[in-house]
Amino acid sequence: MASQTKTSLWRNPSYLQSSFGIFMFFCSWGIWWSFFRIWLESIGLTGTEAGTIYSINSAATMVIMFAYGVIQDQLGIKRQLVIVISVIAALVGPFVQFFYSPMLEAGGTQRWIGVLGGSLVLSAGFMAACSLFEAFTERYGRKFGFEYGQSRAWGSFGYAIVALCAGFIFNINPMINFWIGSICGLGMLCVYAFWVPAEQKEELKKAADPNAERTNPSFKEMVHVLGMPTLWILIVFMLLTNTFYTVFDQQMFPTYYASLFPTKEIGTATYGTLNGIQVFVESAMMGVVPIIMKKIGVRNSLLLGAFVMFARIGLCGVFHDPIMVSVVKMFHSIEVPLFCLPAFRYFTLHFDTKLSATLYMVGFQIASQVGQIIFSTPLGALHDHMGDRPTFFTISAIVLAALIYGFFVIKKDDQEVGGDPFYTDKQLRQMEAAKA
Repeated sequence: MASQTKTSLWRNPSYLQSSFGIFMFFCSWGIWWSFFRIWLESIGLTGTEAGTIYSINSAATMVIMFAYGVIQDQLGIKRQLVIVISVIAALVGPFVQFFYSPMLEAGGTQRWIGVLGGSLVLSAGFMAACSLFEAFTERYGRKFGFEYGQSRAWGSFGYAIVALCAGFIFNINPMINFWIGSICGLGMLCVYAFWVPAEQKEELKKAADPNAERTNPSFKEMVHVLGMPTLWILIVFMLLTNTFYTVFDQQMFPTYYASLFPTKEIGTATYGTLNGIQVFVESAMMGVVPIIMKKIGVRNSLLLGAFVMFARIGLCGVFHDPIMVSVVKMFHSIEVPLFCLPAFRYFTLHFDTKLSATLYMVGFQIASQVGQIIFSTPLGALHDHMGDRPTFFTISAIVLAALIYGFFVIKKDDQEVGGDPFYTDKQLRQMEAAKA
């Protein structure tokens, strides 16, 4: 897989289909998600109220995500679930316009009904769906001969494109962002419903054969996942690190960054441009991080991601100049791939690859959602009462504690290998020399 040339990769129809599908998903999500916190503030919600919404969304996401993992591991490479999710994404515009926004603005009981309804729709269509699409794409990569990171990079590229224009559109009318999300969701639906390359049709035909060898995990194997000590070690690490992608980067940073400028409109537009540039670089780093992993290994790549997060959030508390904060924000472009790609490889390295979707949902994404439920409301309240700097330093300290914890407990690449082994370039050279 990794040895494919650039030319052969572009001739791989499954790579093209998977890349365009995940591209459209991140376009559909990123056009409104990057400004979701600012939108909540624009309709009158406080930081504590927004934190509560994030917590409830995370609770719904956690439940839906586990269900998605179990269902997709049973489906294998079948697309029924991703098609359902695509339909939900295509409906985000009318949902927000005619239900979610009016209910949140109404206050009282209606607001709570809106919050609960939104937690189900937005989680099912986007927050929980994100990890499902990533797991689905990774499985296609192993099955049809391309690297997951090469395809996932197109997701970041799509997010970057919409983020560049999202701020300007938001200043015109925030609802336009949600309706563009619907249009992109419709494009995603077309990709997954109608674009089925010949090699995928052949594999789906084989999977439908009642006499075919079983490749999907049993329910007992899925339940056994929750009893694995190695998994819980990583869950704690992710709970205290990747959690803050939403708590800090979505719940706090956009409003903080916009406040550094003379007017909120200028700050919002500038944030959209900066976010787009950052995600463009993130897309490129999706291709660089596998090279880094080949040099330093999976475990060390995860720890490096935690260090970058610790430094980035802490430095946001140190600097209050928009130029320096913009520079610090760019660290995010290496941080996201350093969590996403090594986490997937950690699961396929230490666990049965048949369980990759469930493991990724539980060990990476659900752990993060639990962290958001725990931290969103109290950190939102801390931010309301004490401001930016104390809150940022508090989050940075939590990540530092997780980094120290991870250094001692995360398994090395040659420990408890239960899936596909991983070797660094140095190890491969040593193995070649031993054969000679």
